[in-house]
Amino acid sequence: MTKQKYFLLILLLGSLTALGPFSIDMYLPGFPAIAKDLHTTVLKVSLSLTTYFIGISAGQLLYGPLLDRFGRKKPLYIGLIVYILASAGCVFAKSLDALVALRFLQAIGSCAAAVASIAMVRDLFPVKDSAKVFALLMLVVGVSPMVAPTIGGYVTVIMGWNAVFIILMGLGLFNLIASWLWLPDSHQPDTSISLKPLPILQNFFSVLRVPQFYTYAFAGAMSFSGLFAYISGSPLVFIDLYQVKEETYGWIFALLSVGLIGSSQVNSFMLRRYKSEQLVFAAMIMQTIITLIFLTGSIYGWFGLNATVVLLFLFLCCLGFTNPNTSALSLAPFSKNAGSASALMGAVQMGLGALASFGVSMFELKSPVPMVSIMTGTTIAALLILSVGRRKIKDKVEVVAGEAAAVIH
Repeated sequence: MTKQKYFLLILLLGSLTALGPFSIDMYLPGFPAIAKDLHTTVLKVSLSLTTYFIGISAGQLLYGPLLDRFGRKKPLYIGLIVYILASAGCVFAKSLDALVALRFLQAIGSCAAAVASIAMVRDLFPVKDSAKVFALLMLVVGVSPMVAPTIGGYVTVIMGWNAVFIILMGLGLFNLIASWLWLPDSHQPDTSISLKPLPILQNFFSVLRVPQFYTYAFAGAMSFSGLFAYISGSPLVFIDLYQVKEETYGWIFALLSVGLIGSSQVNSFMLRRYKSEQLVFAAMIMQTIITLIFLTGSIYGWFGLNATVVLLFLFLCCLGFTNPNTSALSLAPFSKNAGSASALMGAVQMGLGALASFGVSMFELKSPVPMVSIMTGTTIAALLILSVGRRKIKDKVEVVAGEAAAVIH
């Protein structure tokens, strides 16, 4: 493979990977404007974020078998077309119900891009190069939450929240055209793969019975769901409660994302000296301490804007350690069913994240307490799952450093 072709493939796969993060983060600064135009509240607008997470959770289970049965490109094209049409619908949405439904369809479409890009890395690159490629895609996923809200904040102020979905529609159209022109057919359709529900469910159930999988998958997903509570609650906390401007919120969101991405890079260095299990347990204890301090201070009104930013930054730093390590440990026991295990892990993560996001939307946020309560509750639950589940793992499969450093969602 020539350097030019290698660079083009990385660029295209990176663009497909970025579609999901941009769709989640870019419209967050527009929550107050959306609420005003659709005659509703910011909390109810956050339901459109919850349905997006539900769509991603369902889509992960849907596209795995389809990409194997029909090849990579046809399901990708269909998903991108759904995404483009749903984004166009969001531009002209006149009610909250319409926006919520269209966001679900947008998630189903964008999920095709995310799952296909990961599958194509396995198809197109040698095993020895895959960790490096995944690391580059992880960088794209990490940079997207820093860039998307900042751009979204300025676009909302200058052109209105509808323009954000026009940009997302254009991004989907670009990916569709670029995939059609330049992405190779990396996998031949396999008609032997069954799309009947029973064999698919049996395959997922065989994965779910492995103690190492369910311990680290559910502990990691529960820990990570605090991130979804933060994403859902942050527009109201920062824009409504602390009265920051939309563009300033974008910069705060970008700054906080540095904590998540930076700590995930530190994690790769720490793995040279410590095992994944040690890092996960230590990070979850720290995450529990931080959220308990955050919750206590929020209840008694000790913290203002600056302290809130600092505590959220520390919380996200902990996730930079727990997420890649729990993901790698969850997948470590599998070789034959790695694809099913990955899809199931992603579905669990996004499903619990959707519940956390929905939980935030159920409260009237007059303080950060509801958001922080859910972050604290999920963190404590994660630590309990990890503490109990570790005792049931008899045949533990170790993780090499590269695996925990290269895991991507």
